[in-house]
Amino acid sequence: MSVKELLSNAEIVIGEEELTEKISKGQTLRVKFGVDPTRPDLTFGHMVVFNKLKQFQDAGHEAILLIGDYTARIGDPSGRSELRPELTAEEVNENAKTYLDQAFKILSPEKTIVRRNSEWFAKMNFADALNLTRKMTVARMLERDDFDKRFKENQPISMVEFMYPLIQGYDSIMLNSDIELGGSDQLFNMLVGRSLQKDRGESQQAVLTLPLLVGLDGVRKMSKSYDNYIAFNDSPRDMFGKTMSISDDAMWEYFRLLLLEGEDGLERMKNDHPMVVKKELARKLTALFYGDELAEKEYESFSQVFSQRETPKEMDQILATDTGLEFPTILDALSLSDAFASKGEIRRLFKQGAIKINGEKIEDCDFKLDSISQEGIVVKAGKKIFLRILP
Repeated sequence: MSVKELLSNAEIVIGEEELTEKISKGQTLRVKFGVDPTRPDLTFGHMVVFNKLKQFQDAGHEAILLIGDYTARIGDPSGRSELRPELTAEEVNENAKTYLDQAFKILSPEKTIVRRNSEWFAKMNFADALNLTRKMTVARMLERDDFDKRFKENQPISMVEFMYPLIQGYDSIMLNSDIELGGSDQLFNMLVGRSLQKDRGESQQAVLTLPLLVGLDGVRKMSKSYDNYIAFNDSPRDMFGKTMSISDDAMWEYFRLLLLEGEDGLERMKNDHPMVVKKELARKLTALFYGDELAEKEYESFSQVFSQRETPKEMDQILATDTGLEFPTILDALSLSDAFASKGEIRRLFKQGAIKINGEKIEDCDFKLDSISQEGIVVKAGKKIFLRILP
């Protein structure tokens, strides 16, 4: 794989000249990407960087996936206006278990070096930590836009947040990394790694920043905090449906950053109708995680429901008897489904006139389910949710 291909889609490349020389000489490089298991799910936002790590892996370089089980307990302050809530070691470890399963949907498990930064930080004493703080000044830390903004607005910045870039930078020393990959919001932290390596007289890692994928709202970066994300662990139906909800303008970046589609391919697709192109995007992304068969099934189901306005052949089922009530209300039954966050959300849908039973709009959430046929009743909630309630 050429240097041009390996550096494609990168927003910023620090140390490009030295990196190009190493690659041209056929040197095997140690490529680091770190993720903090602060939540159990990886999102398509992470996928942008995982794709780049996979490219280096396929080119014969060493792909290092660093699980930040120690840094997750601090919380990365990048882009934050307040201190992240503290996680327990148990919460972090539980989240970390799911990360590897998800990451290996993209990376090759046999060729991936997995490390945890608790391997070295758990052994540090207080003197070691103080010595590390000597490597960075307060003035340098305030060069960060987010810290500078919070300082000027008299918002608190904890000492532990000041430590985070140093800790991430120290990871690069312990891993002897030649390249660090990350989102564009990670630039400062990754440059600290270069600074610490230089201070020790070591070769400085190159830094590659990748674009931040825009979320489903079409405005902000994809983030679980903004509830505008598609997760690696989403069901095939949710993955397909969420992809179909992105804006026509945003879908081109999804093709480019998630499917690594080239400019020629993008130009050809722009001659087709946006709906056709977006369905192909959703099919390909779903196939990456669940295979062609399930992706094709969701493609056909979506076409039936949204293009032909038909009821899907398959849908989640609810047993009215599971409510434990002799004559449950429609609200009681729907609250058993994972499709809704709460009864409050269901009530809002009723008020909005967004609930239909067997094709008829129902506005009374206390509607009694006292006579359900063996075939059950079909409930449509909003545009995407179809459920069958059985007796």
